[in-house]
Amino acid sequence: LIPRLLALVNADGARYDYLLGERLGRTVSKEQYAFVYNTATLEADVRNAYTVGDPDDLLHREPFVATFRARGAPAEEAFTFKLVNIHTDPDEVEQELNFLDDVFLAVRNDGDNEDDVIVLGDLNASEYELGQLGALAGITCAINGVPTNTRGTKTYDNLVFDSRSTEEFTGRGEVFDMVRQFNISTDDALAISDHLPVWGEFSVYEGGTRGGFAARPEDSVR
Repeated sequence: LIPRLLALVNADGARYDYLLGERLGRTVSKEQYAFVYNTATLEADVRNAYTVGDPDDLLHREPFVATFRARGAPAEEAFTFKLVNIHTDPDEVEQELNFLDDVFLAVRNDGDNEDDVIVLGDLNASEYELGQLGALAGITCAINGVPTNTRGTKTYDNLVFDSRSTEEFTGRGEVFDMVRQFNISTDDALAISDHLPVWGEFSVYEGGTRGGFAARPEDSVR
């Protein structure tokens, strides 16, 4: 499915690529995590993408982790970061969120010396309900106080990171409202997804500064 999708996306000359995790799930119903990214703005470390180990089976679908570098800045100054892709089980949200703090710390301390770790995906919880993950020092969310489901009733999806280390975050994060953007009905939007896309904006420069000044809006990546 992903190659077919990107063949359509890239038909006009775009250069999107993807990383795909393994099929996961305890039942016959399986899911796969994927990172779809614009190679004109991001470089992926394709050799070091991995699925988090979970020997005690504490997560229904173990997170998929990949490392990226922003393009648009000299390599030695470019923002590098790790994304931890997760879809929590709605029936086991509390347990899984209370384990994701361990995942966050394990990824940050995995020996790669990368302190910019962003947990993102369908958390099935608002920014106030992140359990032990939310209790970590410095933890913040890109989306606050805005519903992310298509019906506009719940906040499930987010980007979660340590604001003390990920200073590249510009403070901008929003929900892409398909109903308003495409002028369609809620039912039509639900036919696409019961979740809305969310985004956060980050400077392409490591530390979020350039020559001692805050990066310009054009020096950012979403």
